[in-house]
Amino acid sequence: MTEAYTTIRYERDGGIGHLTLARPDKRNAQNPLMWQELVRLGDELLGDESLRCLVVMGEGPTFSAGIDLVEGIAKIQADMARTPERSERIAVGLRAAGTFSWIPELGCASVAAVRGHAVGAGLQLALACDFRIFAEGTEVGLTETRYGLLPDMGATVRLPRIVGESRARELILLGEMIDAAEALRIGLANRVVPDEDLDAAADGLAARLAAQPPIAVRGARRALDAAWHCDPAASLKLALEGQIRCLESEDFSEAQRAMIERRSPQWQGR
Repeated sequence: MTEAYTTIRYERDGGIGHLTLARPDKRNAQNPLMWQELVRLGDELLGDESLRCLVVMGEGPTFSAGIDLVEGIAKIQADMARTPERSERIAVGLRAAGTFSWIPELGCASVAAVRGHAVGAGLQLALACDFRIFAEGTEVGLTETRYGLLPDMGATVRLPRIVGESRARELILLGEMIDAAEALRIGLANRVVPDEDLDAAADGLAARLAAQPPIAVRGARRALDAAWHCDPAASLKLALEGQIRCLESEDFSEAQRAMIERRSPQWQGR
């Protein structure tokens, strides 16, 4: 990847990509430039069929403190002031809300490695990933209500799917912080590991996901998402279409040969 970034880093190791928020002096708070760079990276990665897993992390001791209250909020307010029409304001808001929307749309799974704090938009970024591994001692929360706001970057859609509507209402409406142990108990975190083991745990899960058949993973993720957004019949149809794509693939033929030859299959993604 030749694209140069200022507030993030993107590195590739084989089929695994690593996205790192890189404003450690600001606790990786998200400013307008970071949002722009995240969207640019998403535009590149959405067309990358060789990507097998994406790991998202923050540089330093904090995953992300959320929106930069100086740069981020000021930019939003300025944009709103320039767009008095409500329809235009909604369009402005949708652009910001879509900052992370490309992560669930990737053809591969994603893992958030969360340490320190993930607050507001920081937690919403982690929620956009398929899996979340927390370091012990991590604290997370959707604290927007403390500022007279609400989470509008995907949490109201994704959090109820992950922890259930009742718990999601509690976390969003009260704006409370919870620790890693509680996040694990309610299903917000998939795993909690010692801080020193976080990077290895995330890379280990990413390696396992990258070793899975890519066509099957892509189809299963789309079918799972459809179960929330479509009626049952449409969701089942999408799952069956994905299954037919698997049955027609070279990877399925390779799986059959590997089983006969008693070896691990070599997935090609076609």
